[in-house]
Amino acid sequence: MTAPATDIIPDDWPRWSATRPRLIRTLANGLTNRSFLLADGERQLVLRINSAISEALDLNREAEAQALHLADRAGLCAPLVHCDPGQRYLVTRHIPGDHWRPDGAGAFAQLAALLRAIHKLPAIDAELDIGDKVGRYRRSIDTDNSLLRPLQSLHRPLQRHIAAAGELGSGKVLCHNDLLADNLIAGTDGRLSAIDWEYAASGDPFYDLAVICEGQHLKKGQRETLLAEYLQRPTSDRDRQRLDHWRIIYGYLSLLWYAVQWSCGGLGGPGIGDQINGQMALLSGRLSGFENGSKATVID
Repeated sequence: MTAPATDIIPDDWPRWSATRPRLIRTLANGLTNRSFLLADGERQLVLRINSAISEALDLNREAEAQALHLADRAGLCAPLVHCDPGQRYLVTRHIPGDHWRPDGAGAFAQLAALLRAIHKLPAIDAELDIGDKVGRYRRSIDTDNSLLRPLQSLHRPLQRHIAAAGELGSGKVLCHNDLLADNLIAGTDGRLSAIDWEYAASGDPFYDLAVICEGQHLKKGQRETLLAEYLQRPTSDRDRQRLDHWRIIYGYLSLLWYAVQWSCGGLGGPGIGDQINGQMALLSGRLSGFENGSKATVID
């Protein structure tokens, strides 16, 4: 249910605004949070009201605040206005612009530069422990649901990829961990910024690359370009294998995330069951490709 305009302004707004902010419009609501564009004098702000199922989604709001302060000082995100100590909401400046697109001139070089800058920030206390996150998601899923029951068969084959990704890793850095199209804003000033840092944690930088590749549905040549721009050198088979393992891991985590939403009643409507089944079939095919010694299913 959408909150009335009079209800969305937090009661403690004087902590971050000299005058009561005015609602301009509701922004496209994400699957976990609700966001609103506000007017605060001459400033335009974005108010994000946090998800009611943050715990089920394993969201660490303290880690998000820690990462946001670092990114804000480095100029890598929407300028931070207020992090609610009660973790109910977040306020940032609004960045006028469009979502990042892979077909723009110099798009991959700019995105790779943003990634390198994020990964050079100081690491934070929170770490992306894949095994722990998988376990938390699985405990929040209704396994009696016939739609979600086939997910259980994917768990064991994933362990090989988690182990392989760990062996190929080169240490943990601060990662955004959710660099989907909606969270990459190409500003009208020419700068590229990352927003919505609620999954930020220290982890393998190739996970960020995998999220981009899968979320943007990058083709093989585009993935190669992004990887080379990020590494600032020619890519190797080891680099590609490392990325492929993380792409499969991200695909599984993404499926579990949707399953948690489904179990908590956060997803519905026609076609969502078919979408989840389609993602399960795709991931199952990729896993089979690896088990059979062929990576064609993943590479293409």
